[in-house]
Amino acid sequence: MSEIHALAARQAGGKLEPFSYDPGSLGDDQVEIEVQYCGICHSDFSFLNNEFGLTQFPFVPGHEAVGKVVAAGKNAKLVKVGQAVGLGWNAGSCLHCYQCLTGNHNMCSNLEQTMIGRYGAYATRVRCHWVWATPIPEGIDLAKAGPLFCGGITVFNPLVQFDVRPTDRVGVIGIGGLGHLALQFLNQWGCHVTAFTTSPSKADEAKRMGADAVLNTRSADELKKAAGSFDFILSTVAASDLDVNPYIAALAPKGRFHIVGIIPELKIGLFPLLVGQRSVSSSPSGAPATVATMLDFCARHKIAPVTEEFPMSKANEALAHLEAGKARYRIVLKNDLQ
Repeated sequence: MSEIHALAARQAGGKLEPFSYDPGSLGDDQVEIEVQYCGICHSDFSFLNNEFGLTQFPFVPGHEAVGKVVAAGKNAKLVKVGQAVGLGWNAGSCLHCYQCLTGNHNMCSNLEQTMIGRYGAYATRVRCHWVWATPIPEGIDLAKAGPLFCGGITVFNPLVQFDVRPTDRVGVIGIGGLGHLALQFLNQWGCHVTAFTTSPSKADEAKRMGADAVLNTRSADELKKAAGSFDFILSTVAASDLDVNPYIAALAPKGRFHIVGIIPELKIGLFPLLVGQRSVSSSPSGAPATVATMLDFCARHKIAPVTEEFPMSKANEALAHLEAGKARYRIVLKNDLQ
């Protein structure tokens, strides 16, 4: 195969610059995707700065890729050359461990991530195992689909894993890149949805995206009035200072507080959990079958991320836009690399 042209940083916090590499021979179980669009996730920024100590340089970000299959190994199944597919956080799994065999591929102990230990999708092409190249159904705009493969599946997966019911009263903390998708999913799921936000200016928009109610979390009185009323609360914020205890108090008996945003440390009192038989949990993205289910759900209910588009050659500007907190609500790079 020919060289892949990409954008890479040479050091932590460095600017993305043109970079090319030879991917070698395509594996028998791999497919190669011509990247047409790639969403920007906050984890791209985190890994660019090596916040978790896992980044290898030169580093090519990108794990919300959408494009067409341009090559397929001899063992590839379910996808074919010319088909529109998406690729998210994970690019491979062993397929023979207990987790893979029970459909929990995203829990595989030999999981291969799309941009960790390999080059990501801010590039002309990217590779993965065919299992992780998910076909995109008709009715989904390819230009907006990228964020579904990380942000979307991250908030959709808990609905499946924890049997959230249409009769549940659900709260969503944070109306941003993850939360604005969670509102849409939960609304179409049939739940009564409350948006928890510190930005009253987002109230009208939250309601347009599916919230039945908006609760200002800066008001201690509003939180107290909500005590004991939610079956499920989904936290999508990345905050080091989030006090989760008022939200746990807002759970009904047997309610669940579920975290998908990065909270480095939790300080939780046991007594409210014990007496109410409440739970605190977290989850990663999702298995290929769950990703496919999410896409079908999006196509059926016309769910799409709210996005801003930048050319991929302007990825540094797009990342600065994200860092400044100006993204509404996800950024997608349109590939113009040569």
